[in-house]
Amino acid sequence: MARSIYFFGAGQADGDARQKDLLGGKGAGLAEMTRLGIPVPPGFTITTEVCNAYYAAGKVLPAGVEDEIKAAIGRLESLLDARLGSPDAPLLVSVRSGARASMPGMMDTILNLGLNDEIARGLARRTGSERFALDAYRRFILAYADIVLGVPRERFEDALGRARRQAAARLGVDATLLNAAELERKVPDSLLDPESLAALIQQQKDIVLDATGRPFPEDPYAQLQGAICAVFGSWNNHRAQVYRKMHDIPEAWGTACNIQAMVFGNLGDDSGTGVAFTRDPSTGERRFFGEWLPNAQGEDVVAGVRTPHPLSRSASGSDDDERSLEARMPGAYAELVEVQARLERHFRDMQDLEFTIQQNKLFLLQCRTGKRTGRAAVRIAVEMAKEGLISREEAILRVDPGAIDQLLHPSIDPGAPKKVLARGLPASPGAATGQVVFSADEAERRAGQGKAVILVRSETSPEDIHGMKAARGILTSRGGMTSHAAVVARGMGKSCVAGCSAISVSQGQMTVSLYDDHGHASGTLTVKAGDLITLDGSTGTVYLGAVPTVPATLSGEFGELMVWADAVRRLRVRSNADTPHDARTARNFGAEGIGLCRTEHMFFDEERIEAVREMILAPDEAGRRRALAKLLPFQRGDFVGVFREMAGLPVTIRLLDPPLHEFLPQDEAQLEQLSRTMGVSKRDLERKNEELAEYNPMLGHRGCRLAITSPEIYEMQARAILEAACEVAAAGVEVEPEIMIPLSMTRRELAITRALVERVAEQVFAEKGRRVDYRFGTMIELPRASIMAGELAEEAEFFSFGTNDLTQTTLGISRDDAGRFLGAYVESGVFAKDPFQSLDVPGVGALVEMGRDRGRAARPGLKLGICGEHGGDPSSIAFFERAGLDYVSCSPFRVPIARLAAAQAALSAGSSKGPRATD
Repeated sequence: MARSIYFFGAGQADGDARQKDLLGGKGAGLAEMTRLGIPVPPGFTITTEVCNAYYAAGKVLPAGVEDEIKAAIGRLESLLDARLGSPDAPLLVSVRSGARASMPGMMDTILNLGLNDEIARGLARRTGSERFALDAYRRFILAYADIVLGVPRERFEDALGRARRQAAARLGVDATLLNAAELERKVPDSLLDPESLAALIQQQKDIVLDATGRPFPEDPYAQLQGAICAVFGSWNNHRAQVYRKMHDIPEAWGTACNIQAMVFGNLGDDSGTGVAFTRDPSTGERRFFGEWLPNAQGEDVVAGVRTPHPLSRSASGSDDDERSLEARMPGAYAELVEVQARLERHFRDMQDLEFTIQQNKLFLLQCRTGKRTGRAAVRIAVEMAKEGLISREEAILRVDPGAIDQLLHPSIDPGAPKKVLARGLPASPGAATGQVVFSADEAERRAGQGKAVILVRSETSPEDIHGMKAARGILTSRGGMTSHAAVVARGMGKSCVAGCSAISVSQGQMTVSLYDDHGHASGTLTVKAGDLITLDGSTGTVYLGAVPTVPATLSGEFGELMVWADAVRRLRVRSNADTPHDARTARNFGAEGIGLCRTEHMFFDEERIEAVREMILAPDEAGRRRALAKLLPFQRGDFVGVFREMAGLPVTIRLLDPPLHEFLPQDEAQLEQLSRTMGVSKRDLERKNEELAEYNPMLGHRGCRLAITSPEIYEMQARAILEAACEVAAAGVEVEPEIMIPLSMTRRELAITRALVERVAEQVFAEKGRRVDYRFGTMIELPRASIMAGELAEEAEFFSFGTNDLTQTTLGISRDDAGRFLGAYVESGVFAKDPFQSLDVPGVGALVEMGRDRGRAARPGLKLGICGEHGGDPSSIAFFERAGLDYVSCSPFRVPIARLAAAQAALSAGSSKGPRATD
């Protein structure tokens, strides 16, 4: 292992912004800001390599690292003329995590480390503020006990509540009817006097002794070692693991650990702390955005314990608003505005800043690429390209394709009747309706039952991450636009309303203070678990009950980005669509054709299911043909609608794929109903079900096997397709039908079905007096099909890799049953990701490449596509680009995601200037 520690301070730094892998995002940002001459408290970063070595050694710091830490502390002491453990010139430090990817709130931070009773008294003498020293001390004990010693914060809440009630009595505040949240609003921490804080500290130490059997550690170096190990340990806490899975962050990255001299935002009214973004993280608007709190430490803003104030007068909505930082500390504000502009220009991206002001002097504690909503990501990328900060290619690469999904979220229908319940801050856009739940565990449980839920909390904490993931939206009574709830919700694309002070959460219910049109209190309303509410994260409004929504409207910046993406991508993007409505939606999102039209989905309509069942129950071919004749006009009409919507674009239609038993009812009531409707005895229906039943239907009598045993089914479908094509072509609409045979594995299967289609085609063309061009192809869904692709290509003019079934048949895993164990496979590292969501490149990908090579060797120019779920997955699309496929096909609402991912794949592969795939 190379050097373990990188120092920064006094305008010099051992590291720089290029070393995120080693120093983590926070450490690299601190080093770079120091090099730029920006005011940063000095400190040092312990590398991610040390974290990995710590785990490899059984959670023990590697040999020699402790000596390097002491040497770095000595260098810090010399620079600041202070000493760790000295009452006369105390050095206090923060200990913070910092992975290479931003993981807001997921790992641990400890502030004010280095305090004990004697040093706290020395700090009081040095600063002239006993209250400040005691406030710092009680904060340190609480954080250290929770993070390092494992004493839950809840153990300390009663003691803090008693201190607040004593302060309330001293201040003349009647606290008898106030719950904990209301009491905290009335008596914030800043109103606790030195006597109350001293008593609280003793109670905290007693709780630690009772919980651990040992007194709170007094030795600052022992405190430091414990904190460093705890920060490394937090890399694998539950919330960090959940977050890493959500954002595909590898476990092997590890976290760095940053030790930095403390600066204090809680030294008085001339001090404060805040969080800022160089652009609005919700909308992407080019405006300096953020919040701050006077006489506070950073955790107060991020944790949402207090509702913060705006940075500027304009953001607060009133030029004379004295709460803003601009009004309270104009000098520090002006410096902060200059620094944020400089940092955005330097890093060429929107930055997330944490700052502290100590006695009117500004310090930057963090600078990292800011989390943003999908809408903001698009706007920021496009506007920065126009401003000349980045190129168009960089703009394309800046936007996470998955974030595009957020732009497609619905919003509240402005014309719908609705009852406003309360208003808070618009922390993360979008509309969400669900049942109220008050805990993360309950959110996860109910969501697992298929219920939509809204997680309601006083404020969220990192431990709530699993519930936030499960919920449709998040509502908090405290916190601001930069609180944990807001930042994480924006990253997830969840609707969030934060700082809704009209609500109070206590004992499993939500009490809402109601106000009239003039802002006067008019009563209260109780909302219980399970009640429905609706959030509008774009306006900060909370509604009672379910409120209708309207589809999303896409911004002009989105359209521009898509134009840029389309100009560089090689892969074409089609959509899976079974109806004219789906086809229209897909085309509106930029689909360049239909890659999979599933004909069986058309059979379940009430008007045609009886004919399908009649066909299945028919005793002979003649009976089947009579039933299929009833279906023909329905199928033809479906295809006419799809062809018209996709005028001039290819439409790939898969002939019937599922086994026939799927169209018959299984339960008693449905069987009796069908018996009466069709005049067939219930026993005959049961016998037919028994006859069609299969032990493994996925590998049974389905796909092209149906055409071998009952060719009349595919004959009807081929006729419907070609008659529809002739009809639409006769109206002057260009059509490009592609007939696709599912589940083939031999050339003979394709030869039989091709002859069937060609025979029907000649009949239709003769009847209609016109011909239309069409293509004949097959789905590659079986390993044998890839192996024998050369033979199949002698009959097929195109291949479409059906990666859903190809994954099942390659891995020998049923997608329908895999939920019972696949999660454990991912957690244990057997699979890096769920192979049904992101392609198994070494296995299934190898079969795709084999099919490509052997198919094109037999038929040069063979068109290749993919139509499984993987067609909308960005990492899978990157593989399909490298594999040289011609197109991907995905659900209509994932078409924009696929277009952007295909452009990024082309840029990354260096193929953006190559020829576009053709149809």
